[in-house]
Amino acid sequence: MITSFKMKLKRLRNYLDRRVATKGRVNQIAFMSILSAVLFTLVLLGMMPERIDVRVGDIAKEEIRATKEIVDEVTTEKYRLEAMESVEPRYRIDASIQIRVKNDIRRFFETLSNAQKELPENRESAIKMISEQDYVGLEPSELQVLLDSRPELLLTLESSIYEIVNQIMNIGATQEDIDYSKGNVESTFAGIGELDDSLKRIGPKIVNEKIVPNKFLDIETTNKEKEKAAEEVDPVVIKEGEIIVNRNEIVDQQSYELLKESGLLKEARKINYGLILGAIMITAAIEVVFGLYIYYFEKKVYEDRKLMVVIFIVAILVLLVSKSLSAVSGYLMPVATSSILLAILINARVSLLVNVLIGVLLGITESLDTSVMTMVFIGGMIGSFSSINTQQRSNIMTIGVAVALFNLISIAGFGIAGETEIKLLLTRMAYGTANGLLSAVLAIGSMPIWENIFGVLTPIKLLELMNPNQPLLKRLLTEAPGTYYHSILVGNLSENAAEAVGASSLLVRAGSYYHDIGKLKRPYFFKENQIGMENPHDKISANMSAVIITNHAKDGLEVAEDQPLPKEIKDIMLEHHGTTLVSFFYHKAMNEEGVNPNTVIESKFRYGGPRPQSKESAIVMLADSVEAAVRSIKEPSKEKISRMICNIVKGKMEDGQLDESGLTLKDISNIEKSFADTLLGIYHERIEYPSLDIAEIKEAK
Repeated sequence: MITSFKMKLKRLRNYLDRRVATKGRVNQIAFMSILSAVLFTLVLLGMMPERIDVRVGDIAKEEIRATKEIVDEVTTEKYRLEAMESVEPRYRIDASIQIRVKNDIRRFFETLSNAQKELPENRESAIKMISEQDYVGLEPSELQVLLDSRPELLLTLESSIYEIVNQIMNIGATQEDIDYSKGNVESTFAGIGELDDSLKRIGPKIVNEKIVPNKFLDIETTNKEKEKAAEEVDPVVIKEGEIIVNRNEIVDQQSYELLKESGLLKEARKINYGLILGAIMITAAIEVVFGLYIYYFEKKVYEDRKLMVVIFIVAILVLLVSKSLSAVSGYLMPVATSSILLAILINARVSLLVNVLIGVLLGITESLDTSVMTMVFIGGMIGSFSSINTQQRSNIMTIGVAVALFNLISIAGFGIAGETEIKLLLTRMAYGTANGLLSAVLAIGSMPIWENIFGVLTPIKLLELMNPNQPLLKRLLTEAPGTYYHSILVGNLSENAAEAVGASSLLVRAGSYYHDIGKLKRPYFFKENQIGMENPHDKISANMSAVIITNHAKDGLEVAEDQPLPKEIKDIMLEHHGTTLVSFFYHKAMNEEGVNPNTVIESKFRYGGPRPQSKESAIVMLADSVEAAVRSIKEPSKEKISRMICNIVKGKMEDGQLDESGLTLKDISNIEKSFADTLLGIYHERIEYPSLDIAEIKEAK
């Protein structure tokens, strides 16, 4: 059953490898389109408010808050009406009316003065003249009193009338003002001591007869002022997150309209083009930042579709889990899971970038506050830094503890600064601790998925492969011990050389351990395993020997069939000899008795390749050849070892075996130096111990 599961797992991984590794512009565009569509959907769904089913008159089961800024039109209109009502009416004063009133009074007194000049000869004629030009509407008896009054009193009366009219009409008087003033005119005249009682009675009558409204309502100006006052009223804005309806509160028509405007109602079917456009812009910004960073700073990741898929899936899963747990608390979101995983699966630089982008997305879609965002960023960074060079799965829990610790520090810092209630602060700190531990658990639990299904090679996986208890290594030790110890030495050489040129030291060591497992098929056909026995090659033709020797590279794939090895290890197994010529058997074939040298085909004595396609494969190739060659040196010295290394490397270069590996001349020089230092440590000179005869020593005593 276990074997069946392994076979299915292998088929799935091979299928994914074929799908992900597919080249071509069309597939690249399709991949990026799918990535964009999924990311856009997540952003859109995250920004889209949750719809609720409520009607006018319903009681709100929970507090309902605005999901965006909206204008409370009803309240705004109410305030505008109040502002319009508060505007004082605007009036216009007709100055011509006051002038006309004063002219009438002036002409009346001029006529009165002229009439007095005709007295006493013709009194009736004088009264008639005044009556015909009576501008003030007096009775004949009142006119008679005025005619009989002294001119100086009439002058005082006229002046008093002018003064009172001016007081009433100068600043404008409405009908209401006129009515009010008429009631006070008599008392005003009563206080004028220069006039007699009869004139004090006539004066108010003249004033009351002549004063009329000269201040009228200016409807146009008033309406303009009201409109201006209404425009100056700021709209009543309900901020995002502000309460629209409290819990257990009845939903009235106004609240219902606000919920509808917020897009919170299930019946609101209108398309929110602004939300869609915003989601597109955010998605585009995130993709551009991610794409540019990966393209310029992580070229190998950019070109590896498999790793891009892993980054994408890890980010999506962490987003989904975080979004689900945010319903409990934002402090529980295990964003650091992506940092830990990607730092181990790829590198810390990529994990830091993804952590920042996930934090930004969650901040937008979940409306996280500053303290949660800070915790997300700091916890993620600690997860990335702590995961560098992680070599054991158990170490991931330690990383989770470190994340939890810094989560606590971040939460406590904000809590103390903001004087948060102690109970709430302790709750948040508990969530922060659970966050770090949960991140580690999720990383540990999902690690085998990325390693096995997607074939991502991690330092942890490499260290596990180098465990001597691995079935293949145990077989190699028992069935081909010479090859086993040769592989260990090649691993030592390769690891130091890889460190010297910036290649993966763990990969070259693991690759060295497995590079010759193909020899398990016929271990005794290889010199290192022929201790104390005849060489079987002496009994077969050179051609057959060449076939056996050159096939051990691909035989390794068959031997490892039951123990799936990472693709990178398999590449080293196939490439560690490249297309090198098996010169010993080639020359043997040319010198065999009865064989025409011209009929010997060189290509049949070369390994099937391919040539090393990576620095790691090239380093293992050189280390393999150098270790075997130096082992053949009798009485090795520094000069002999250095010369042998130089010859081996030079031969590989001249044969074109390193052309596709990516190694530079500087790298090759550093590799030669590293090989020499390592081998001199192994084959160092030893002092010659004198032979001691114990019996002679005892006799001498």
